[in-house]
Amino acid sequence: MNVSIKKVSNRKELKQFIRFNYELYKDNPYSVPDLYEDMLNTFSEKKNPAFEFCEADYFLALSEGRIVGRVAAIINHRANEKWNKKAVRFGWIDFVDDLSVSSALLQAVSDWGRERGMDTIEGPLGFTDMDAEGMLIEGFEELSTIATIYNYPYYPEHMEKLGYEKAVDWVERKIFTPESTPEKHLRIARIIEEKYNLHVRKIKSRREVYRENLGHKIFALINQAYAGLFGYSEMTERQIDSYVKTYIPLLDLRMVSLVEDSQGNLVAVGISMGSLSTAMQKAHGRLFPFGWWHLLKALKIKHAPMLDLLLVGVRPDYQDKGINALLFTDLIPIYQQMGFKYGESNPELEINHAVQNQWKYFDHKIHKRRRCYTAPLNQNPSNNR
Repeated sequence: MNVSIKKVSNRKELKQFIRFNYELYKDNPYSVPDLYEDMLNTFSEKKNPAFEFCEADYFLALSEGRIVGRVAAIINHRANEKWNKKAVRFGWIDFVDDLSVSSALLQAVSDWGRERGMDTIEGPLGFTDMDAEGMLIEGFEELSTIATIYNYPYYPEHMEKLGYEKAVDWVERKIFTPESTPEKHLRIARIIEEKYNLHVRKIKSRREVYRENLGHKIFALINQAYAGLFGYSEMTERQIDSYVKTYIPLLDLRMVSLVEDSQGNLVAVGISMGSLSTAMQKAHGRLFPFGWWHLLKALKIKHAPMLDLLLVGVRPDYQDKGINALLFTDLIPIYQQMGFKYGESNPELEINHAVQNQWKYFDHKIHKRRRCYTAPLNQNPSNNR
């Protein structure tokens, strides 16, 4: 295939960049489209606070005037400084099954990064950890979630042919709701409460969230809890403001569990919500004209049997002390009462053994795996095939 690369330079081309994914996967039963309006904000320098410490450009691959691929080139300067890297990220990568297309896209990112002094390319990664990351390498016949990437099985085949290697893997679990809270969790929860003088707090209203600035406290805790994870860069105040504004109104507060110490300081948080995957498919990734109804129905009227375990965070000084048992002891009866059959863990680093071990008392299975690929820029992996 004769391929040319074009940098996105106007709003029309940005819309084409976003819609290419929807068109490529429109008949796929497992892919969950991103919300179009969210993507416009994500790629906007004015609206995405991550541009305070990131720079990016977006590229389209064309053949005979037809779009056949897309990719974002990103440098997260904060993450590079923290991890002592000079890495350019590729994200939101999609392409038809033609090696010349994937090669041209990754070459564009490599050249872009090299021009800016980078020596490594890695991805798929977004601006920050709050964006979807990792290329699916197992679990192609499992429904995706709103927080993850779906891709065809030929994607990782292209990456290997082009000379890219594994940087890190994430695994995703299907965790079945138990008929009763595991006795092990109940026992550990009682011990933890007494030993550390902790208690579970439930939020009664969104007014309480805003009055006590709980949204900011939650994301500040996530900054601490996730600080040591692969490629993580701390969220800024502007980012936190944006996430609070976007996500707090969507949450069913019954499925938000906080753990506090005797002084009311936040120690741990667990946030989950009913899956929006099917609703987003029905909405075709658009709020208007009728997409909002499918999302509203899933949120407020009839939820799916699956729930997304969005965030679990424990303050570093309380990690490896069994704090998660307090969260599960609170949340499991709520899941049972609401009729959820199972939950999706969403991506968890396979090397994060503390997180992996928290599921050992549940009936569960690993059903998806995704990978971050990497290659040095002083070599040109796309030309090494």
